[in-house]
Amino acid sequence: MISRRALLAGLAATAATPVFAKPELVIAETPFDPSMVHEMAKNLAGRDYVPQPMIPQPWLDLSYDEFNHIWFDPRNAVWIDEDRPMKMDLFTAGLYVPRPTQVNLVEDGIAKTLGFDINLFATTDQFPELPIDETMGYSGFRLRAELAEKGLFNEFFVFQGASYFRGIANGQNYGLSARGLALRTGDPNGEEFPDFTHFWVEAAEPGDTEFVVHALLDGPSTTGAYTFRISHGAPGEPTMVDVAGTLYPRVDLLHVGLGPLTSMFFFDETNRVRFDDFRPAVHDSEGLMVWNGNGEKLWRPLANPTRVQISSFVDENPKGFGLMQRNRRADDYADLEAHYENRPSLWITPGEDWGAGIVELVEIPADKEIYDNIVAYWRPREPIPAGSNYSFSYQMAWGDEPDNVPDVARVTNTRIGKGFDQVKNVVAIDFADHPMLPDDLSEVTLTVRSNTGEISEGILQRNPGTGGVRLAFSFLPGDAKAVEMRAQMHVDGTPISEVWLYRWTI
Repeated sequence: MISRRALLAGLAATAATPVFAKPELVIAETPFDPSMVHEMAKNLAGRDYVPQPMIPQPWLDLSYDEFNHIWFDPRNAVWIDEDRPMKMDLFTAGLYVPRPTQVNLVEDGIAKTLGFDINLFATTDQFPELPIDETMGYSGFRLRAELAEKGLFNEFFVFQGASYFRGIANGQNYGLSARGLALRTGDPNGEEFPDFTHFWVEAAEPGDTEFVVHALLDGPSTTGAYTFRISHGAPGEPTMVDVAGTLYPRVDLLHVGLGPLTSMFFFDETNRVRFDDFRPAVHDSEGLMVWNGNGEKLWRPLANPTRVQISSFVDENPKGFGLMQRNRRADDYADLEAHYENRPSLWITPGEDWGAGIVELVEIPADKEIYDNIVAYWRPREPIPAGSNYSFSYQMAWGDEPDNVPDVARVTNTRIGKGFDQVKNVVAIDFADHPMLPDDLSEVTLTVRSNTGEISEGILQRNPGTGGVRLAFSFLPGDAKAVEMRAQMHVDGTPISEVWLYRWTI
């Protein structure tokens, strides 16, 4: 992310610099078919893992501020002078990305490998002279299209670093990220981060609304072949991505995560008391939503715990899950620079039956909002054996919450803190108004329970501040260091709200 100061300096430098003659980037041409990516992955899996070479060390020794003094010049975008509905910008490796990825363009069945050229990038006079050799390359790329205005190409999707990628709906700001694969997240022996080492980006033809990217994954434990079919949304619509992948494990994959999402949660009104900050909330995502195989819609507010915690939601053939940014008012965050109210939610819909497993949520302590400390993914119950091939698919919706989930009263906010006696802990859950909520709230059956400690009966009241209802209860944890809680509303045995879940910790 380029700082505002560096961006302004860069614009000034660009204005004073003549437009580059577009350099000849292609260093190799080979026939291409998507099946070749699978063959490459399968062949690699039969050999010992060899990481990509490191780029020159001075590029890795740059400070964050120094690295912000180089950026891609959009006048040098791939396909900039061609009548195509998609353009592509490149990112240079360096700083946090020590190993480059190979970028190929696919045109008429031919893959054209791009060589590294520093002249594609603009710099300020504060960027140092750095060595460039055969190891230097790109860290990834971003895709741009005509999102709202004819002739104006805005970015909507980025692949950069390890197997990370990010998308936004039209008009949103980047927030949470996704990954091609999660391996051993939260394990005591450490997490593994495989890389997308090669990309093949298909040239879009006039009239295309779907853009196709193929990727080769490689890491110590597994290789993989991926295809991403990306469709940016019209104003107000999500950016959709169909993901198809096949893994070729080198070793037994005992802890693997499919559809992994990575986000930041610092604080909100569940843990506001721990942070001295002028803002009421700071997060890219505020809750995990799950539509499980039994048809229940679960809502789990996120936490920034004092030690790593892992929550498992056992399921079979889930209908979907995702990390949501629910509150959309600027006053919910009071941050006129970060604009957290404009960060995307991301919903994962399996493309086939995923069988038995768990939606796993990993929450990691964070003392600054610059850290991604939340990970969520689907973890199959059975290990994936070495020497096999394991195919899967899913659809991603980057934007607002999905509208094809059970229509029940949504949780809009959760507040947790001491009550007036400064002894009991009070939980106040605000639900949005819903047609299934009766005028007479005495007709609503409340389910409020915990796995330990003392918990009171719930009290349900109309909330004139939100127009919905508030469910409040108190609890005493006793000697417990963690308390699992669950709450839901029913009428005549029919669920009329999401299942609210939370893990309270000291």
